[in-house]
Amino acid sequence: MIGRAYRGRGWTAGHGLVAVLVAVAVATPVAGQDLADLDYEHLSFRGIGAEVGYLFPTRVQRTESYSLRLDLGYLGPGLRLVPRLGYWKAPFQASEVTELEDRVASLVSREIGGLPPVVDLGVIEWTDYQLGLDAHVVWSLPLNLLTYAGLGVSAHILDGSGQAIEGTFIEDLLDSVSAGFNLHLGGEYPLSDRFRIHGEGRYEVLEDMQYFQIRLGGSVLWGSLVPGEERR
Repeated sequence: MIGRAYRGRGWTAGHGLVAVLVAVAVATPVAGQDLADLDYEHLSFRGIGAEVGYLFPTRVQRTESYSLRLDLGYLGPGLRLVPRLGYWKAPFQASEVTELEDRVASLVSREIGGLPPVVDLGVIEWTDYQLGLDAHVVWSLPLNLLTYAGLGVSAHILDGSGQAIEGTFIEDLLDSVSAGFNLHLGGEYPLSDRFRIHGEGRYEVLEDMQYFQIRLGGSVLWGSLVPGEERR
């Protein structure tokens, strides 16, 4: 059954922030869950969804994002597991490119002596391919609404590119694999028992950057629903 609150022990600061977000979502607390509730009765691949989003990042310019999310059902009362695949591509902010040009010029000057040369790296872009897993704590609300809040972890393959840096050490420096962590809050509305639309806001933290993201999407379900999840 979908829960309307989540209670646990040993919460971190991140868990506390999720609780605040849940309070803002005006969900009414009823009952929590403990380790005895964590079974696999409702855990199965039962749906898929597509999302379009918009990023407000550090280091790179604002850009669109695209993602797929899978619905694995519930590990316990109100605890849904959602793997996801994501993609975005954006040019670096002008200040970031200028800083990189200055560093390259300084490096060349130290190696060959004399005044720093003029370095023009042109447009440099970062592409992010991501694989993640989110844990949603889901509440049912009146008017067929569902809301959720949760935490997620992810792996990001960041690929730097640009005509001036192609095949250089700068391109190699911008290519990396990074772990990510996010907090998110969203809502869903079932147009039918098998199709629902959703919106979500999330804050993602990586080693080299952070961003706030807004997502809108739809999901198709073919597996069994849990009590409280169906359209009423």
